[in-house]
Amino acid sequence: MARAALQGMGTRGGRRWAALALLCVAQFVDVLGVTIVIVALPAIGRDLGLAEQDLHWVASIYALCFGGFLLLAGRAADLYGRRRLFAGGLAVFTVASLACGLAGSPAVLVGARALQGLGAAVAVPAALSLLTTTFPDGPERTRALGVWTAAAAGGGVTGFFLGGVLTGTLGWHWVFWVNVPVGVLGLALTPVLLVERRDQAAARRLDVVGAITGTTGLVLLVYGFTRAGEAGFAAARTLGTLALAAALLAGFWLVEGRMADPIVPHGVLRSRELVGANLAAFTLTAVTSPAGVLGTLYLQEALGYPPTATGLALLPFSLAAVAGSFIGAWLTAKLRARATMAWGMVTVITAMLVLSRIPTRGQGGLPWLMTGVVLAGLGLTCASVAATATGTAAAAGDAQGLASGLLNTAAQIGTALGIAALVTVAARTSALTGASDPTPAQLVNGFRLAFLVAALVAFLGALATLLLVRRRGGVERA
Repeated sequence: MARAALQGMGTRGGRRWAALALLCVAQFVDVLGVTIVIVALPAIGRDLGLAEQDLHWVASIYALCFGGFLLLAGRAADLYGRRRLFAGGLAVFTVASLACGLAGSPAVLVGARALQGLGAAVAVPAALSLLTTTFPDGPERTRALGVWTAAAAGGGVTGFFLGGVLTGTLGWHWVFWVNVPVGVLGLALTPVLLVERRDQAAARRLDVVGAITGTTGLVLLVYGFTRAGEAGFAAARTLGTLALAAALLAGFWLVEGRMADPIVPHGVLRSRELVGANLAAFTLTAVTSPAGVLGTLYLQEALGYPPTATGLALLPFSLAAVAGSFIGAWLTAKLRARATMAWGMVTVITAMLVLSRIPTRGQGGLPWLMTGVVLAGLGLTCASVAATATGTAAAAGDAQGLASGLLNTAAQIGTALGIAALVTVAARTSALTGASDPTPAQLVNGFRLAFLVAALVAFLGALATLLLVRRRGGVERA
């Protein structure tokens, strides 16, 4: 019955846009999982007895597994079927979301969050590659990518708002349970709306050694940054973890050069456009994701806002991000993607400079914060549309899963590294005062420095990106 009803929708184009809606809803909830828990962390800690210094793992383990397994999942989507991988990832994500809400201990919650991140990692690159093979290159694909980027950015930034409202009204469990009905409906519609697509010419095997080496290296890299917040960057444990991460990532590079079917063929780095697009994706999330976290902490710890009010205060971030994605799609269609990326990244730099001026006390801090997050939301999604269009256009048809996996990996690793590094900068700056319980003024001084560092990172990333992205080019598979 459902199939017959959908067949009556009209044109083939209408069916494509219905498929896009399904893919974008799945993308929305997958990316939502990164940020929706941020405002809920204090409540989760109180209910489950999770120590304050370990609360970040509820958020970071998701980003680690999401980013760490995207490369493997993107390649698997090309080899074994994009619809199959999309459905499997969505099923894992849905079951894990239910388990997160039912968790009665920190270990169960962190384990379920890791599984949830794995499900998202499997679903997202398959969804993006389904999109790019469903819509032909040109204005129609650009519009579809604009909607896709709006869903991704909307999921990321809406998490702060939705997490605050759900935590303050229904309880923290609902920041996870909200995904369950969406996942069930998505699984029911997948065989109706999506057509199976795969790379028929590819060898039927995965680079498991490369995937394990690269993923473990990335996990340890982020773990090293998160531990630096407690032990300091000069501590033996921090340095040892970062050194091991560097060794594993170097090993990953060597392994990839010797594999017959590497997960990341060295040829992809010969495409300046794909490298530049990934650098842009990394920089944008490495700057804006920690800005959202620091903004949440500023509202709750410095200004004394409760969770629901914090979520409402960050609503303009969400609206600006959605608006920025459509502006980015329009600008990319009218201008070069390079110019659109430049405009968006300059806006993000401006946002970080505005946020670095937040006052230490009084309600005057809210206008500064809202101005900064609105600019950040606009710039983030405007530049992201151009980066996604550039990266996927640079990939040949049989490398769409690889390209989408790389783009999403860059964004998620940017989120994890950015939060770990910039929140650590803020925390360490406050700790230098010697106070065991920093005052709001001391906390804000740390936030200010972190925002200034974010502006510098955004400037360097924008400069490098614009030097790389000059024209469109293909991706070499080997």
